[in-house]
Amino acid sequence: MLGASLNKVFDYFKSRWQSSWNYSLWALLIFPLSPLVGAVTVGFVSLITWLKQSRKINRRPINWGFALLSVLLIVSAGFAQEKTAAFLGLFNFLPFFLLFAAHSALIQTFAQLRQMAWALVIGSMPVVIIGFGQLFLGWSFKFEILWVVLSWTVRPGGNPPGRIASFFLHANTFAAYLTIVFILGLGLWLEQWAEGQRSGGAEGQRGRGERLTATFPLLSQSPIPNPQSPVPNPQSPVPFLFLTVAVIADFIALIFTNSRNGWAIAIFACLAYALYQGWRILVGGVAAIVSSVLLAAFAPSPVAHIFRWVVPAFFWARLNDDMYPDRPVALMRKTQWEFAWSLAQQHPLTGWGLRSFSTLYNAKMQIPLGHPHNLFLMLSAETGFLNALLFCGLLAWILITGVQLLQKSKYLNTGDRLIFFSYLLAFSGWILLNTVDVTLFDFRLNALSWLIVAAICGVIDRYSQKDRLGSHQN
Repeated sequence: MLGASLNKVFDYFKSRWQSSWNYSLWALLIFPLSPLVGAVTVGFVSLITWLKQSRKINRRPINWGFALLSVLLIVSAGFAQEKTAAFLGLFNFLPFFLLFAAHSALIQTFAQLRQMAWALVIGSMPVVIIGFGQLFLGWSFKFEILWVVLSWTVRPGGNPPGRIASFFLHANTFAAYLTIVFILGLGLWLEQWAEGQRSGGAEGQRGRGERLTATFPLLSQSPIPNPQSPVPNPQSPVPFLFLTVAVIADFIALIFTNSRNGWAIAIFACLAYALYQGWRILVGGVAAIVSSVLLAAFAPSPVAHIFRWVVPAFFWARLNDDMYPDRPVALMRKTQWEFAWSLAQQHPLTGWGLRSFSTLYNAKMQIPLGHPHNLFLMLSAETGFLNALLFCGLLAWILITGVQLLQKSKYLNTGDRLIFFSYLLAFSGWILLNTVDVTLFDFRLNALSWLIVAAICGVIDRYSQKDRLGSHQN
Protein backbone atom coordinates (compact mmCIF):
# COMPACT_ATOMS: atom_id res chain seq x y z
CA MET A 1 0.00 0.00 0.00
CA LEU A 2 2.78 2.42 0.94
CA GLY A 3 4.72 1.51 -2.21
CA ALA A 4 1.68 2.15 -4.38
CA SER A 5 1.12 5.51 -2.71
CA LEU A 6 4.74 6.52 -3.23
CA ASN A 7 4.50 5.49 -6.89
CA LYS A 8 1.44 7.69 -7.30
CA VAL A 9 3.27 10.62 -5.74
CA PHE A 10 6.27 10.05 -8.02
CA ASP A 11 4.01 9.77 -11.09
CA TYR A 12 2.37 13.06 -10.11
CA PHE A 13 5.70 14.84 -9.86
CA LYS A 14 6.83 13.23 -13.12
CA SER A 15 3.71 14.54 -14.84
CA ARG A 16 4.53 18.04 -13.63
CA TRP A 17 8.08 17.88 -14.97
CA GLN A 18 7.28 19.46 -18.30
CA SER A 19 5.84 22.59 -16.72
CA SER A 20 8.32 22.89 -13.83
CA TRP A 21 10.55 25.29 -15.76
CA ASN A 22 7.57 27.60 -16.30
CA TYR A 23 7.03 27.57 -12.53
CA SER A 24 10.61 28.73 -12.05
CA LEU A 25 10.03 31.61 -14.46
CA TRP A 26 6.93 32.73 -12.61
CA ALA A 27 8.86 32.47 -9.34
CA LEU A 28 11.48 34.85 -10.74
CA LEU A 29 8.73 37.28 -11.69
CA ILE A 30 7.15 37.37 -8.24
CA PHE A 31 10.27 37.00 -6.07
CA PRO A 32 10.71 40.75 -5.45
CA LEU A 33 7.05 41.13 -4.49
CA SER A 34 6.55 37.93 -2.47
CA PRO A 35 9.72 36.12 -1.37
CA LEU A 36 7.71 33.39 0.37
CA VAL A 37 5.64 32.45 -2.69
CA GLY A 38 8.77 32.60 -4.84
CA ALA A 39 10.67 30.42 -2.39
CA VAL A 40 7.93 27.80 -2.21
CA THR A 41 7.71 27.70 -6.00
CA VAL A 42 11.47 27.36 -6.50
CA GLY A 43 11.59 24.71 -3.77
CA PHE A 44 8.80 22.80 -5.48
CA VAL A 45 10.65 22.91 -8.81
CA SER A 46 13.87 21.77 -7.13
CA LEU A 47 12.08 18.80 -5.56
CA ILE A 48 10.58 17.77 -8.90
CA THR A 49 13.99 18.02 -10.56
CA TRP A 50 15.70 15.96 -7.86
CA LEU A 51 13.05 13.23 -8.19
CA LYS A 52 13.37 13.20 -11.97
CA GLN A 53 17.14 13.64 -12.43
CA SER A 54 18.74 12.50 -9.17
CA ARG A 55 21.13 10.16 -10.99
CA LYS A 56 22.37 12.93 -13.28
CA ILE A 57 22.71 15.35 -10.37
CA ASN A 58 24.64 12.86 -8.26
CA ARG A 59 27.16 12.19 -11.05
CA ARG A 60 28.33 15.80 -11.41
CA PRO A 61 31.74 16.54 -9.81
CA ILE A 62 30.76 20.14 -9.01
CA ASN A 63 27.92 18.82 -6.86
CA TRP A 64 30.38 16.57 -5.03
CA GLY A 65 32.35 19.70 -4.21
CA PHE A 66 29.32 21.43 -2.74
CA ALA A 67 28.39 18.25 -0.86
CA LEU A 68 31.86 18.22 0.71
CA LEU A 69 31.54 21.91 1.55
CA SER A 70 28.17 21.22 3.20
CA VAL A 71 29.70 18.54 5.42
CA LEU A 72 32.58 20.83 6.40
CA LEU A 73 30.17 23.67 7.22
CA ILE A 74 28.17 21.36 9.48
CA VAL A 75 31.38 20.26 11.21
CA SER A 76 32.35 23.91 11.67
CA ALA A 77 28.96 24.66 13.23
CA GLY A 78 29.54 21.80 15.68
CA PHE A 79 32.67 23.58 16.99
CA ALA A 80 31.02 27.01 17.29
CA GLN A 81 30.73 28.74 20.65
CA GLU A 82 27.09 29.60 19.87
CA LYS A 83 25.96 26.37 18.23
CA THR A 84 22.31 27.33 17.81
CA ALA A 85 23.19 30.48 15.88
CA ALA A 86 25.76 28.59 13.79
CA PHE A 87 23.34 25.84 12.78
CA LEU A 88 20.70 28.44 11.93
CA GLY A 89 23.32 30.12 9.77
CA LEU A 90 23.58 26.96 7.69
CA PHE A 91 20.18 27.80 6.19
CA ASN A 92 21.86 30.62 4.26
CA PHE A 93 23.95 27.99 2.44
CA LEU A 94 22.73 24.38 2.40
CA PRO A 95 19.25 24.87 0.87
CA PHE A 96 20.80 27.02 -1.86
CA PHE A 97 23.37 24.35 -2.67
CA LEU A 98 20.42 21.99 -3.26
CA LEU A 99 18.69 24.65 -5.38
CA PHE A 100 21.89 25.06 -7.40
CA ALA A 101 22.28 21.33 -7.99
CA ALA A 102 18.66 20.92 -9.11
CA HIS A 103 18.51 23.93 -11.41
CA SER A 104 21.87 23.25 -13.01
CA ALA A 105 20.26 20.01 -14.22
CA LEU A 106 17.05 21.78 -15.22
CA ILE A 107 18.59 24.74 -17.08
CA GLN A 108 20.45 23.50 -20.15
CA THR A 109 19.76 25.85 -23.09
CA PHE A 110 20.39 29.42 -24.13
CA ALA A 111 16.65 29.85 -24.66
CA GLN A 112 16.22 29.24 -20.94
CA LEU A 113 18.89 31.84 -20.18
CA ARG A 114 16.94 34.39 -22.20
CA GLN A 115 13.70 33.44 -20.50
CA MET A 116 15.29 33.90 -17.08
CA ALA A 117 16.65 37.30 -18.06
CA TRP A 118 13.29 38.43 -19.45
CA ALA A 119 11.48 37.32 -16.29
CA LEU A 120 13.94 39.22 -14.09
CA VAL A 121 13.74 42.42 -16.15
CA ILE A 122 9.93 42.38 -16.25
CA GLY A 123 9.75 41.58 -12.53
CA SER A 124 11.99 44.54 -11.70
CA MET A 125 9.62 47.14 -13.13
CA PRO A 126 7.00 47.22 -10.32
CA VAL A 127 9.80 47.38 -7.75
CA VAL A 128 11.50 50.29 -9.52
CA ILE A 129 8.22 52.20 -9.92
CA ILE A 130 7.47 51.82 -6.20
CA GLY A 131 11.03 52.97 -5.47
CA PHE A 132 10.63 56.14 -7.55
CA GLY A 133 7.36 56.86 -5.75
CA GLN A 134 9.07 56.31 -2.42
CA LEU A 135 11.90 58.72 -3.17
CA PHE A 136 10.17 61.46 -5.17
CA LEU A 137 6.49 61.29 -4.15
CA GLY A 138 6.86 60.33 -0.51
CA TRP A 139 5.04 57.02 -0.87
CA SER A 140 4.99 54.91 2.28
CA PHE A 141 2.86 51.98 3.32
CA LYS A 142 2.88 48.65 5.07
CA PHE A 143 0.74 45.96 3.50
CA GLU A 144 0.52 42.36 4.69
CA ILE A 145 -1.51 39.31 3.69
CA LEU A 146 -1.30 36.28 5.98
CA TRP A 147 1.82 37.64 7.70
CA VAL A 148 4.61 36.79 5.22
CA VAL A 149 2.74 35.51 2.16
CA LEU A 150 2.66 39.09 0.89
CA SER A 151 4.49 41.66 3.01
CA TRP A 152 5.34 45.07 1.60
CA THR A 153 7.00 47.76 3.69
CA VAL A 154 7.95 51.00 1.97
CA ARG A 155 9.49 53.76 4.09
CA PRO A 156 9.04 57.39 3.04
CA GLY A 157 12.17 58.89 1.56
CA GLY A 158 14.02 55.57 1.35
CA ASN A 159 16.25 53.66 3.74
CA PRO A 160 18.62 55.21 4.73
CA PRO A 161 16.76 58.51 4.15
CA GLY A 162 17.41 59.94 0.72
CA ARG A 163 18.41 56.58 -0.80
CA ILE A 164 15.91 54.54 -2.80
CA ALA A 165 15.18 51.08 -1.31
CA SER A 166 11.66 50.16 -2.54
CA PHE A 167 10.55 46.80 -1.04
CA PHE A 168 14.09 45.93 0.03
CA LEU A 169 15.24 46.56 3.58
CA HIS A 170 18.22 48.72 2.61
CA ALA A 171 19.38 50.74 -0.37
CA ASN A 172 22.55 48.64 -0.72
CA THR A 173 20.48 45.46 -1.00
CA PHE A 174 18.28 47.07 -3.63
CA ALA A 175 21.42 48.23 -5.47
CA ALA A 176 22.77 44.66 -5.55
CA TYR A 177 19.47 43.45 -7.03
CA LEU A 178 19.38 46.24 -9.61
CA THR A 179 22.97 45.60 -10.63
CA ILE A 180 22.26 41.99 -11.57
CA VAL A 181 19.02 42.86 -13.38
CA PHE A 182 20.65 45.78 -15.20
CA ILE A 183 23.48 43.59 -16.51
CA LEU A 184 21.12 40.91 -17.83
CA GLY A 185 18.69 43.48 -19.23
CA LEU A 186 21.49 45.27 -21.05
CA GLY A 187 22.57 41.94 -22.54
CA LEU A 188 19.05 41.33 -23.89
CA TRP A 189 18.89 44.88 -25.24
CA LEU A 190 22.22 44.49 -27.05
CA GLU A 191 21.07 41.21 -28.56
CA GLN A 192 17.87 42.80 -29.86
CA TRP A 193 19.74 45.85 -31.15
CA ALA A 194 22.38 43.75 -32.92
CA GLU A 195 19.70 41.65 -34.61
CA GLY A 196 18.04 44.80 -35.91
CA GLN A 197 21.35 46.25 -37.11
CA ARG A 198 22.25 43.10 -39.00
CA SER A 199 18.93 42.92 -40.83
CA GLY A 200 17.71 46.53 -40.88
CA GLY A 201 14.22 47.97 -41.00
CA ALA A 202 11.31 45.58 -41.15
CA GLU A 203 13.63 42.67 -41.69
CA GLY A 204 15.42 43.59 -38.46
CA GLN A 205 12.16 43.63 -36.56
CA ARG A 206 11.23 40.30 -38.13
CA GLY A 207 14.64 38.91 -37.10
CA ARG A 208 14.05 40.00 -33.53
CA GLY A 209 10.65 38.35 -33.67
CA GLU A 210 12.12 35.10 -34.95
CA ARG A 211 14.77 35.07 -32.20
CA LEU A 212 12.21 35.69 -29.46
CA THR A 213 9.86 33.11 -30.96
CA ALA A 214 12.67 30.56 -30.86
CA THR A 215 13.35 31.55 -27.27
CA PHE A 216 9.68 31.35 -26.28
CA PRO A 217 8.03 28.56 -28.30
CA LEU A 218 4.62 29.29 -26.76
CA LEU A 219 4.57 32.58 -28.66
CA SER A 220 4.79 30.86 -32.06
CA GLN A 221 1.50 29.02 -31.54
CA SER A 222 -0.66 32.08 -32.13
CA PRO A 223 -0.28 35.69 -33.32
CA ILE A 224 -2.17 36.71 -30.19
CA PRO A 225 0.15 37.25 -27.18
CA ASN A 226 -0.09 34.34 -24.78
CA PRO A 227 -1.48 35.66 -21.45
CA GLN A 228 0.56 33.05 -19.57
CA SER A 229 3.90 34.12 -21.04
CA PRO A 230 6.06 36.62 -19.15
CA VAL A 231 7.35 38.06 -22.43
CA PRO A 232 5.78 40.60 -24.86
CA ASN A 233 4.64 39.62 -28.34
CA PRO A 234 7.76 39.41 -30.55
CA GLN A 235 5.84 40.42 -33.70
CA SER A 236 5.75 44.07 -32.56
CA PRO A 237 8.39 46.63 -31.56
CA VAL A 238 7.25 46.28 -27.93
CA PRO A 239 10.09 43.97 -26.76
CA PHE A 240 12.87 46.30 -27.89
CA LEU A 241 11.10 49.42 -26.64
CA PHE A 242 10.31 47.76 -23.32
CA LEU A 243 13.93 46.72 -22.84
CA THR A 244 15.07 50.27 -23.62
CA VAL A 245 12.76 51.73 -20.97
CA ALA A 246 13.55 48.98 -18.45
CA VAL A 247 17.33 49.27 -18.74
CA ILE A 248 17.20 53.08 -18.40
CA ALA A 249 14.81 52.86 -15.43
CA ASP A 250 16.95 50.25 -13.67
CA PHE A 251 20.07 52.36 -14.22
CA ILE A 252 18.42 55.55 -12.91
CA ALA A 253 17.14 53.67 -9.85
CA LEU A 254 20.64 52.29 -9.31
CA ILE A 255 22.03 55.83 -9.32
CA PHE A 256 19.53 56.91 -6.64
CA THR A 257 20.40 53.99 -4.38
CA ASN A 258 23.55 56.06 -3.80
CA SER A 259 25.53 52.81 -3.66
CA ARG A 260 29.15 53.30 -4.67
CA ASN A 261 29.49 49.54 -5.15
CA GLY A 262 26.48 49.42 -7.46
CA TRP A 263 27.77 52.37 -9.50
CA ALA A 264 31.21 50.83 -9.91
CA ILE A 265 29.91 47.42 -11.01
CA ALA A 266 27.38 48.92 -13.43
CA ILE A 267 30.15 50.97 -15.05
CA PHE A 268 32.38 47.89 -15.11
CA ALA A 269 29.58 46.00 -16.89
CA CYS A 270 29.11 48.77 -19.46
CA LEU A 271 32.83 48.80 -20.20
CA ALA A 272 32.89 45.00 -20.45
CA TYR A 273 29.99 45.03 -22.96
CA ALA A 274 31.64 47.81 -24.96
CA LEU A 275 34.91 45.88 -25.13
CA TYR A 276 33.06 42.69 -26.05
CA GLN A 277 31.23 44.52 -28.86
CA GLY A 278 34.42 46.26 -30.00
CA TRP A 279 33.02 49.77 -29.39
CA ARG A 280 36.28 51.61 -28.74
CA ILE A 281 34.73 55.10 -28.86
CA LEU A 282 32.24 54.14 -26.16
CA VAL A 283 35.04 52.65 -24.05
CA GLY A 284 36.94 55.91 -24.34
CA GLY A 285 33.85 57.96 -23.49
CA VAL A 286 33.01 55.93 -20.39
CA ALA A 287 36.65 55.97 -19.29
CA ALA A 288 36.72 59.78 -19.65
CA ILE A 289 33.54 60.18 -17.57
CA VAL A 290 34.81 57.84 -14.85
CA SER A 291 38.17 59.59 -14.77
CA SER A 292 36.46 62.99 -14.41
CA VAL A 293 34.38 61.77 -11.47
CA LEU A 294 37.41 60.22 -9.78
CA LEU A 295 39.47 63.37 -10.25
CA ALA A 296 36.64 65.47 -8.83
CA ALA A 297 36.55 63.21 -5.80
CA PHE A 298 40.19 62.44 -5.08
CA ALA A 299 42.52 64.77 -6.99
CA PRO A 300 44.45 67.56 -5.17
CA SER A 301 42.26 70.60 -4.49
CA PRO A 302 43.31 72.78 -7.47
CA VAL A 303 42.63 69.95 -9.92
CA ALA A 304 39.53 68.69 -8.12
CA HIS A 305 37.89 72.14 -8.19
CA ILE A 306 38.19 72.25 -11.97
CA PHE A 307 36.33 68.97 -12.40
CA ARG A 308 33.77 69.84 -9.72
CA TRP A 309 32.47 72.56 -12.01
CA VAL A 310 31.26 69.76 -14.30
CA VAL A 311 30.69 66.71 -12.06
CA PRO A 312 27.68 66.99 -9.71
CA ALA A 313 28.49 66.81 -6.00
CA PHE A 314 25.99 63.93 -5.76
CA PHE A 315 28.69 61.70 -7.27
CA TRP A 316 32.06 62.96 -6.10
CA ALA A 317 30.92 63.76 -2.54
CA ARG A 318 29.55 60.24 -2.19
CA LEU A 319 32.76 58.68 -3.45
CA ASN A 320 35.09 60.51 -1.08
CA ASP A 321 32.64 60.44 1.85
CA ASP A 322 32.20 64.23 1.99
CA MET A 323 28.47 63.53 1.84
CA TYR A 324 28.66 61.56 5.11
CA PRO A 325 31.43 63.14 7.21
CA ASP A 326 32.39 62.07 10.71
CA ARG A 327 31.32 58.46 10.29
CA PRO A 328 32.45 56.28 13.23
CA VAL A 329 35.64 54.34 12.53
CA ALA A 330 33.81 51.13 13.44
CA LEU A 331 31.50 51.61 10.43
CA MET A 332 34.41 51.83 8.00
CA ARG A 333 34.86 48.73 5.86
CA LYS A 334 38.61 48.72 6.49
CA THR A 335 37.99 48.38 10.25
CA GLN A 336 35.48 45.56 9.72
CA TRP A 337 37.80 43.68 7.38
CA GLU A 338 40.72 43.93 9.76
CA PHE A 339 38.61 42.60 12.61
CA ALA A 340 37.29 39.71 10.49
CA TRP A 341 40.84 38.83 9.42
CA SER A 342 42.02 38.80 13.04
CA LEU A 343 39.15 36.46 13.95
CA ALA A 344 40.09 34.12 11.10
CA GLN A 345 43.71 34.00 12.28
CA GLN A 346 42.65 33.08 15.82
CA HIS A 347 40.53 30.09 14.72
CA PRO A 348 41.89 29.19 11.26
CA LEU A 349 40.47 25.65 11.03
CA THR A 350 36.88 25.82 12.23
CA GLY A 351 36.20 29.54 12.63
CA TRP A 352 34.03 31.06 15.33
CA GLY A 353 30.74 29.76 13.94
CA LEU A 354 28.29 31.16 11.42
CA ARG A 355 26.48 34.33 12.54
CA SER A 356 29.12 34.99 15.19
CA PHE A 357 30.68 38.10 13.65
CA SER A 358 27.87 40.45 14.69
CA THR A 359 28.08 39.45 18.37
CA LEU A 360 31.87 39.60 18.49
CA TYR A 361 32.05 42.94 16.68
CA ASN A 362 29.41 44.49 18.92
CA ALA A 363 31.29 43.33 22.02
CA LYS A 364 34.51 44.88 20.69
CA MET A 365 33.29 48.11 19.07
CA GLN A 366 29.97 48.72 20.86
CA ILE A 367 28.25 49.11 17.48
CA PRO A 368 25.75 46.57 16.11
CA LEU A 369 26.77 45.33 12.66
CA GLY A 370 25.32 42.35 10.84
CA HIS A 371 28.36 41.33 8.77
CA PRO A 372 31.87 42.49 7.79
CA HIS A 373 30.91 43.62 4.27
CA ASN A 374 33.00 40.91 2.63
CA LEU A 375 31.57 37.43 2.14
CA PHE A 376 34.92 35.70 1.80
CA LEU A 377 36.41 37.29 4.93
CA MET A 378 33.18 36.47 6.76
CA LEU A 379 33.46 32.80 5.76
CA SER A 380 37.11 32.73 6.84
CA ALA A 381 36.27 34.21 10.24
CA GLU A 382 33.13 32.18 10.88
CA THR A 383 33.90 28.81 9.25
CA GLY A 384 37.69 28.69 8.86
CA PHE A 385 40.09 29.06 5.95
CA LEU A 386 39.44 25.59 4.49
CA ASN A 387 35.74 26.23 3.97
CA ALA A 388 36.40 29.69 2.56
CA LEU A 389 39.00 28.38 0.11
CA LEU A 390 36.80 25.49 -1.00
CA PHE A 391 33.86 27.86 -1.54
CA CYS A 392 36.02 30.28 -3.54
CA GLY A 393 37.56 27.40 -5.49
CA LEU A 394 34.17 26.04 -6.58
CA LEU A 395 33.02 29.47 -7.74
CA ALA A 396 36.32 30.08 -9.54
CA TRP A 397 36.05 26.72 -11.33
CA ILE A 398 32.56 27.60 -12.61
CA LEU A 399 33.66 31.05 -13.78
CA ILE A 400 36.88 29.84 -15.47
CA THR A 401 35.11 26.91 -17.16
CA GLY A 402 32.40 29.29 -18.38
CA VAL A 403 34.97 31.65 -19.90
CA GLN A 404 36.70 28.70 -21.59
CA LEU A 405 33.39 27.53 -23.06
CA LEU A 406 32.68 31.04 -24.33
CA GLN A 407 36.09 31.21 -26.03
CA LYS A 408 36.45 27.70 -27.43
CA SER A 409 33.10 26.02 -28.01
CA LYS A 410 32.19 25.29 -31.64
CA TYR A 411 28.47 25.12 -30.88
CA LEU A 412 27.86 28.72 -29.76
CA ASN A 413 26.59 31.20 -32.34
CA THR A 414 26.96 34.96 -31.95
CA GLY A 415 23.65 35.51 -30.16
CA ASP A 416 24.21 32.62 -27.79
CA ARG A 417 27.67 33.90 -26.96
CA LEU A 418 26.25 37.30 -26.03
CA ILE A 419 23.60 35.99 -23.63
CA PHE A 420 26.11 33.60 -22.07
CA PHE A 421 28.59 36.46 -21.71
CA SER A 422 25.83 38.42 -19.96
CA TYR A 423 25.42 35.67 -17.37
CA LEU A 424 29.16 35.41 -16.81
CA LEU A 425 29.23 39.18 -16.36
CA ALA A 426 26.33 39.05 -13.87
CA PHE A 427 28.15 36.28 -11.98
CA SER A 428 31.34 38.37 -11.93
CA GLY A 429 29.32 41.34 -10.69
CA TRP A 430 27.91 39.20 -7.87
CA ILE A 431 31.43 38.15 -6.87
CA LEU A 432 32.59 41.78 -6.87
CA LEU A 433 29.56 42.83 -4.83
CA ASN A 434 30.44 40.26 -2.21
CA THR A 435 33.96 41.59 -1.83
CA VAL A 436 32.49 44.83 -0.43
CA ASP A 437 29.17 43.55 0.95
CA VAL A 438 27.33 40.32 1.81
CA THR A 439 24.20 39.58 -0.25
CA LEU A 440 23.22 36.18 1.14
CA PHE A 441 21.20 37.57 4.05
CA ASP A 442 18.47 38.71 1.66
CA PHE A 443 16.65 35.57 0.56
CA ARG A 444 15.67 37.00 -2.83
CA LEU A 445 19.21 38.01 -3.70
CA ASN A 446 20.64 34.73 -2.46
CA ALA A 447 18.21 32.63 -4.50
CA LEU A 448 18.69 34.81 -7.58
CA SER A 449 22.48 34.51 -7.32
CA TRP A 450 22.43 30.73 -7.09
CA LEU A 451 19.95 30.46 -9.98
CA ILE A 452 22.34 32.47 -12.16
CA VAL A 453 25.27 30.27 -11.13
CA ALA A 454 23.14 27.17 -11.78
CA ALA A 455 22.20 28.44 -15.24
CA ILE A 456 25.85 28.96 -16.13
CA CYS A 457 26.81 25.55 -14.80
CA GLY A 458 23.95 23.78 -16.61
CA VAL A 459 24.90 25.27 -19.96
CA ILE A 460 28.58 24.47 -19.33
CA ASP A 461 27.73 20.83 -18.66
CA ARG A 462 25.61 20.41 -21.79
CA TYR A 463 27.87 22.17 -24.27
CA SER A 464 31.09 20.76 -22.83
CA GLN A 465 29.64 17.30 -23.49
CA LYS A 466 28.85 18.37 -27.07
CA ASP A 467 32.40 19.58 -27.57
CA ARG A 468 33.82 16.33 -26.19
CA LEU A 469 31.56 14.21 -28.42
CA GLY A 470 32.47 16.35 -31.43
CA SER A 471 36.20 15.97 -30.80
CA HIS A 472 35.84 12.17 -30.45
CA GLN A 473 33.92 11.94 -33.73
CA ASN A 474 36.59 13.94 -35.53
